Amino acid sequence: MPRITIRPLRRAGTALVALGLVGVLAGCAGASATGADADTGAKAGSTSVTVAKATNGAGTETTVTVPTVDSIRAELPASVKSSGTLTIGVGNLPAGFPPLSFLGTDQETQTGSEPDLGRLVAAVLGLKPEVKAATWDNLFVGIDTGATDVGLSNITDTEQRKEKYDFASYREDNLAFAVKRSSTWEFDGDYENLAGKTVAVSSGTNQEKLLLTWQKKLEAAGKKLTVKYYPDTNSTYLALNSGRIDALFGPNPGIAYQNAQSAKSANPTRTAGTFSGAGESLQGLIAATTKKGNGLVKPLADAIDYLIEHGQYEKLLKAYHLSNEAVTKSEINPPGLPLDNQ
Repeated sequence: MPRITIRPLRRAGTALVALGLVGVLAGCAGASATGADADTGAKAGSTSVTVAKATNGAGTETTVTVPTVDSIRAELPASVKSSGTLTIGVGNLPAGFPPLSFLGTDQETQTGSEPDLGRLVAAVLGLKPEVKAATWDNLFVGIDTGATDVGLSNITDTEQRKEKYDFASYREDNLAFAVKRSSTWEFDGDYENLAGKTVAVSSGTNQEKLLLTWQKKLEAAGKKLTVKYYPDTNSTYLALNSGRIDALFGPNPGIAYQNAQSAKSANPTRTAGTFSGAGESLQGLIAATTKKGNGLVKPLADAIDYLIEHGQYEKLLKAYHLSNEAVTKSEINPPGLPLDNQ
């Protein structure tokens, strides 16, 4: 998703940096009929879903077989069941955010881990998936009006959002440290390991808030953490490759994407540790988002649980190098990012 700006933290529980030449992702997004694509689905039997299609290296193309589960399909609201379609909103306009959601190289397929999860969920429910790309704000307009059944767009579960929406969690909301692959440094979940390091971060993001908090703690103990800022992703990685910084701190999916893209380059990177986007007291969660009280959240959660229990979910995350954000169960309206941290 080519862009170099930082969107305000209020738009996302964690501002997500999509790396390489693809810019920065601002966490979660909106829905409109712009850029819709429809996929073939089955109301009975099994559906073969090709994940990571047309991703240009952001994922490994994998075919996943998913049966319709009648007992979960029976939980659907009558209006959704009779429509035969699950309308999935992704807030990836205008530029997309690999590896989560973006327009494929065929200039037709809405691809990425988020729309592909929607296709897998739709298969469990025996519905035809229809993926609608939108701006961040319009995603929520679509959910509010009922034009979109579910938002799957790296939406962080927050207490404020739960006032209007129901959530079914499906992925951890994690930040990550990227280092050169040759580096032996590890974060190990302990901010004290940052002592003596120089770390780059994007201004106005949740990761900056965490890093500056750790910097103050280290300063109080007589230790130094240097925080650096760069105008864009390319500048940040040039600084990492040249040794001007030891690490960069950003959203895990974007760093996983950059690791995959750089793997065969002269300057490969790796992840040196992750940390919850919600801070040390709460594991942040990314969740399927639907209009509060519309009856969809339980079948969505049960469909996600089915995919987790039967291995399709694992294949999806592996295809996109996101296995380190896996959850063991979809929770309905779990504790979210508190009101004082949004």
